[in-house]
Order: sequence, then structure tokens, then C-alpha cells
Amino acid sequence: MMSLILATTARGLMPLLLLFSLHLLWRGHHEPGGGFIAGLMTAAALVLQYIAFNAAHVRKCLPVDYRVLIGTGLACSLSTGLMALIYGSAFLEHRFGHFHVLGIGEVELATALAFDIGVYLTVIGVTLLIIATLGDESEAA
Repeated sequence: MMSLILATTARGLMPLLLLFSLHLLWRGHHEPGGGFIAGLMTAAALVLQYIAFNAAHVRKCLPVDYRVLIGTGLACSLSTGLMALIYGSAFLEHRFGHFHVLGIGEVELATALAFDIGVYLTVIGVTLLIIATLGDESEAA
């Protein structure tokens, strides 16, 4: 049985939590831990959906193989480090550049952001895989 108050609150909080998560991810490439804490925030938002609804609802709304998400995140983080080695720098050495984006202006992009995106995807994938596995076991019981 689903709680109407919890379901309504979860639907309202989901976009706010995801927006805050993206803020943490974007801000985090200048601070340590951006991808990790942003991934935890997104995972918390998705866990709230699991609690408010059920595992089948979340799987229907988010049809992603969590193992692929984990692999993509790990590949993104690893390739960031390997690209530094290819260009003669130390593994995971930080590089950045400034780019002009139409309508926004000057934007700084850094290799740390690519690494953080990989960590972000990995944390979301691992958390959702754990929750989905636990949800499947509780539904089977």
C-alpha cells in the first residue's frame, strides 16, 4: 500500500534533488568530492522513489541497466587518467581550458569534471544496483 503523502512529496522533491545534485557535480570540479556527493544525492532521490512507490515503478521510469551505468562511469574516470598519461602528464593530472558558449559566455571546463562525471555515474549505478537487488528479494519474500 502506497502512502499518498509520501508519493506526493517524493514527486515534488525529485526535480529539486536532481537539480541540487547537478549543482554539486558542476561546482565539485573545483572542490574535492563533487562527483561522489552528487552521485549520493541523486541516489538518495532515486531511493526515495523506491520507498514511495516500488521497484517496478522506478525500473519503468528509469530503464537503465545498472551494471552498464557502473561500467560507463568507471570507463569515464579511467579514461580521464589515461588521457593525461597519453599527453605526457601524471596519471589524473588536472587540465582545464576556457570555452565560449553561445548565450552563456566564457565557461571553464576541466578534466576533473570528466572524472567527477565518471564517479557520479558509478555511485548512482552501484547504489541503484544494491537497492534493486534488495527490492527484488523483498518482493520475492
